[in-house]
Amino acid sequence: MSGLCNRERWDSVPEAFVAPGQAAKPTGQYCDMVLKAQQEPEAFWLQQAQRLTWQTFPQAASRSDFTGDVVIDWYAGGVLNASESCLDRHLQTQPDKTALIWEGQDEGQREVLSYRVLHERVCRLANVMRRLGVKKGDCVAIHLPMVAEGVIAMLACARIGAIHVVLFGGFSPEGLAERLSDSGAVLVLTADVARRGEKRIPSKETMDAALQRCAEASRVKHVLVVPVTGADVPMQAERDLNYAHEVAQELPTCPAEPMQAQDPLFLLYTSGSTGRPKGLVHGTGGYMVWASFTHAVVFDHKPTDIFWCTADISWITGHTYVVYGPLANGGTIMVYEGLPSWPQPGRWWDVIDRNGVTVFYTSPTVVRAAMREDEAVVRSRSLESLRILGTVGEPISPEAWHWFHDEVGKGRCAVVDTWWQTETGGVMITAAANSVVPRAGAASLPLPGVEATLLDTQSAVVQGAGEGLLCMARSWPGQAQSIWQDHARFKQTYFTTCPGYYFTGDGARREADGYYWITGRVDDVVNVSGHRIGTAEIEDAIATDHEVVESAAVGIPHDLKGQGLVVFVVPREQGVFHPDAVNRAVAAGVGRYAVPEKIYVVSDLPKTRSGKIVRRLLRKIAAHDLDGLGDLSTLADPDIVDELIALVKAQA
Repeated sequence: MSGLCNRERWDSVPEAFVAPGQAAKPTGQYCDMVLKAQQEPEAFWLQQAQRLTWQTFPQAASRSDFTGDVVIDWYAGGVLNASESCLDRHLQTQPDKTALIWEGQDEGQREVLSYRVLHERVCRLANVMRRLGVKKGDCVAIHLPMVAEGVIAMLACARIGAIHVVLFGGFSPEGLAERLSDSGAVLVLTADVARRGEKRIPSKETMDAALQRCAEASRVKHVLVVPVTGADVPMQAERDLNYAHEVAQELPTCPAEPMQAQDPLFLLYTSGSTGRPKGLVHGTGGYMVWASFTHAVVFDHKPTDIFWCTADISWITGHTYVVYGPLANGGTIMVYEGLPSWPQPGRWWDVIDRNGVTVFYTSPTVVRAAMREDEAVVRSRSLESLRILGTVGEPISPEAWHWFHDEVGKGRCAVVDTWWQTETGGVMITAAANSVVPRAGAASLPLPGVEATLLDTQSAVVQGAGEGLLCMARSWPGQAQSIWQDHARFKQTYFTTCPGYYFTGDGARREADGYYWITGRVDDVVNVSGHRIGTAEIEDAIATDHEVVESAAVGIPHDLKGQGLVVFVVPREQGVFHPDAVNRAVAAGVGRYAVPEKIYVVSDLPKTRSGKIVRRLLRKIAAHDLDGLGDLSTLADPDIVDELIALVKAQA
């Protein structure tokens, strides 16, 4: 953060945000960390590097440069292997501690893996990969649902120096094909058939179709098929192999490949992008330090924690806070295959109670969906094991924040709303649990070492309280190094809008005491008759109406005003809510000039699996521009698009 640290911000943590039996951090400890990271960044980040196991400790922390060709360079000279930091070192101190708890969506499906067993299963798969010819620097595609084998596959790739590329299970064959071609993957892991509530997802058949589409460009030599349901699926001779059969042949030990800190650990394709897929490259050393550091600091990690991040491993949240962060810190992770309210409402609350989950990290979408259920659903569960709650993916409204704190946290758990991106590798701005006093709806404060700043449209720094483009003035260990095979695009996308800074693409508002509020993507600004209106500002105003669960505001072309404002609203109760309530909320919270042209009351909004609303689709639907909607298979519920198109047409 910019400016000097104000100790008063951290010296007092309200009793409501300190879990029973847990004292707040010593006065000033978090602030001291902020100050050291500001004043002695090189020494601070070398100290944080000690969180990992290094074969050769790095000679320097950062040699990054946001100017010229842009270089993101962390821990030069360091040699390590990510799987050793997540597994091997824990075998010496806690081999029998539970590393992973997996529950399937059907009753009775449960696995508990100790660090010893997880290490053995990772080594067996790593040996299979080496036998199949996978070498250091090769890409391996992982296309699996939320099963233990997904975590194992990521760590097995890391162990042999292969670059993993985790692909969302809901991608269409076209979406998979372009990512397989772009990454040059040589091996694929997929499921026979995946489960999602009552639905069965034909993973293997979808992958077969993808490989057929990219046959000329594909480098895939083998497909390992994980028997998730045991269903019979087509198997191509010599190419397709049964996962269980292959790993059973291998030894439970495998030497870890020495990796330079700058060697890629994984590629991750950003969701909702247009044009050629954008594969962000994350290096091994810096990313692993950031994953460990942020997991420990943001969630006030304790050795006894059972940490449940509900994100799919195909998103960056799943990489950092399902796998690498918690395991690097010797924690216990919870992995659940099923949906929040299937086969009945409250299923996730039962998972928490049954497994004693202490930290629950999910999306505002999940929180809002739970708010729509009968209050008895959450109140009938104990949830007494919880001590920390977190949200990720989009800003959470103050109403949802308070409901989460009061109903799920029973008024005694810290709530951490986290702002970050695929590009950042981990949390950047938040109210770190039991260290920073939270404000409902605010992103809060930059973490130690995060030099956030605001720039105006002329790239001048905004001092003190104000609003502008959210940028980072200095690199941090988790920062993506490049875009796969296209560094020029990396530079153009993130470093040309505000030269000398990393531009996040978001706008933000900063209060006088340094707290940040995210106002939304900069391109989510509607210019109505000369008034620049942030869509997040509109949505915040609508959220003050307790009958609204969530909303999305978008701009569409308008003959007179240049742009007109359109709002899609999901009410708490269908058939009862009246659109006039939206106009009143916007007029009161923003002003009459911002009252929308059109209001659509809908049952849901198009979202990615990580919970982000796909406003690009809403803009096109509202403008009746239905050409080129793109690949809808990345959506959590692709069927909602047809429903919205029909509703908008009916009200035209």
